[in-house]
Formats: sequence, structure tokens, C-alpha cells
Amino acid sequence: MKTALITGITGQDGAYLARLLLSRGYRVDGIIRRASTFNTDRIDALYHDPHDPDVRMFLHYGDLTDGTSLRRIVETVQPDEVYNLAAQSHVKVSFDQPEYTADVVFTGTLRVLEALRDYSAVSGKAVKIYQAGSSEMFGAAPAPQNESTPFHPRSPYAASKAGGDRLAYAYWCTYGLPVVVTRCSNNYGPRQYPEKLVPLFVTNAIDDEPLPVYGNGLNRRDWLHVDDHCDALLTLLTFPGIEGETFNIGAQHELDVLTITGTLLELLGKPASLIRHVEDRPGHDRRYAVDSSKLTRVTGWTPRIPFADGIRGTVEWFQQNTAWWRPIKQGEFRAYYERMYGQRKVLKAVRG
Repeated sequence: MKTALITGITGQDGAYLARLLLSRGYRVDGIIRRASTFNTDRIDALYHDPHDPDVRMFLHYGDLTDGTSLRRIVETVQPDEVYNLAAQSHVKVSFDQPEYTADVVFTGTLRVLEALRDYSAVSGKAVKIYQAGSSEMFGAAPAPQNESTPFHPRSPYAASKAGGDRLAYAYWCTYGLPVVVTRCSNNYGPRQYPEKLVPLFVTNAIDDEPLPVYGNGLNRRDWLHVDDHCDALLTLLTFPGIEGETFNIGAQHELDVLTITGTLLELLGKPASLIRHVEDRPGHDRRYAVDSSKLTRVTGWTPRIPFADGIRGTVEWFQQNTAWWRPIKQGEFRAYYERMYGQRKVLKAVRG
């Protein structure tokens, strides 16, 4: 039985990846922050009594800001594969907390790599490492970006991601750690934390609250279902000899924010009058898009979920699981929401 260690296991990607790995017979260990305020319901159904002899899911308290805890966890788990998915992933939060963002995303990646380098040196075991990047590192994309396109990050989050991406590659070049770097486009799907656009707009619309669209809403994104993202990660597992390589993961399904907002309102039967155009955020790139033809050429992988099906299923999940997201949107989240949107100037309201 192979063992996979996932940082960021309570996140959307981490939870979906854990389910897929368990379905393939893996033992899965995850790192969670003791002080995390994130809802852990994404993984609660996977976690059972650790004294059960059949259990294959284990959670460990740790933090990418704490190298000592990471070393302890790696030595305890003795993983065959590590998926570094943990991050402070919200661009707007990185404006207010750039130092924390860099500590988690960039320096946190360094701590993970160092823990694995130390463990490999002592154990003689080559642990395969998957470093998750983002299309935001490229900055505004006039055309879909390939793996050789230079980075032009325009936020503390994107810059920290770019640093972690190249740091992982450097550990392959310098120390021979078997690293595979991936860069995905915008994910969506059930159980996504409601700070992101799709779940925020769906849950706001369900409760007849305004949908805050930045600027003119014409910013374009390539929308990738979380199932397809995790399927691509597992597809890479079956291909030996790709250490040191980088792969973009995208759906090649671009929509601007206004179009996807209209789609969500239509699926929910809600009026366009809920849309509020608000003052744009700094450094807001007009387009993110990646060319994932290398991944298809090497592995044969292509996205399986048509956007129309994926977005419909996502909307239905949030409609049917209000008990999951309503508690999340209270307390600390409400304070965060007011900081992000409450003071922004309303440019116009769309009537419909």
C-alpha cells in the first residue's frame, strides 16, 4: 500500500484528491492547522476511528510556517508521495497580509522541500513531490500560456506562488528530489470555500444578496472542475520518468465574470438586479489561460466534465447543502466579506 501525504487536505483540491487516492487503495495522511478556522466537513466523512484496523486516513496537526512540525510529520508518515497543495490562496487577502502569504506559499514550500530532503538523506527513500502552482503566476495572458512562458505576477499571492514553483524545480536540479510541478487554471466545484467567485455568487444569490462584480466584469478565466484537476494529478502518477517536468492543467473553457455570473443567476432563477459592479481591485489581470497540450501529449489526459454539466452540478450541490455553507459565512467570514467588499464604491447596479 502506497502512502500519500497531502498538505492543505482540508481545501477543496486536497479533499477531492484524498477521496481519489483512497479509492485507488492508498493510505492518505493529511496536514491540518491546529488553529485553522476552515470547515473540515470536506474530509470528515473520510476520517474514521484511528484504532480501526481498516482505516487508511490519518490527520496530523502541523503548519507550513513550522519546519519542526513538518519534519516530525514526514518522519512519522514515511510517505511515498507528497502533494503540496497548502496555500493562502486568496489574492485579496494577500494584499492585506503579504508577509503571511509569502511565509506560507513560498517559505512554506521551502520548509516542505527541506523536510523531504532531510528524510530522504536519512532513509535513502526517494519521495515523489507534486508542487501545485497557479495560472495567476503568468499575469495577464494575451494567449494561453505554455510551460515556458515567463512569469509576470502582479499580486503578493502570485509572486509567492511563482517563487515556490521555481524553488521546487531548483530542488530537482540541485538535490535530485523527484519533483513534478503543475500549474492549474481556476478551479470550481462542490464544497469550494465561499471566498471564491462561484461559491460566493451562488450562495449570495440563494440568499438574495448582491453579487459584487469587480469593474466591468470582463475579466476572463479558464474554468476547470476540481474533479478534472485531481484526475490530472493522478494521471501524472502513472508516468515514470517525468521528474523535473512542469505541466499546465486547464480545461480550455474560458468565460468572463459577467457571463459566468449570468449563467449562475439563470440556473438559480434569480434576477440580474442582484449584480453590483464595484470598484476594481489593484493588479486585476484581464485574462488567465493556460495551454495544457503538453499534458495531453505526454499522458493522453483531457478534461472529462463539460462546463455546462459541471456548473449545473455545482449550483445544485450548494442549493442542497445550505447547512454546510451558511455557518461558514458567519462570524470571521462576515468580517472578511465586509473588509473586501463593504467599503468598495458601487459603480452601477444592473437592472433586470
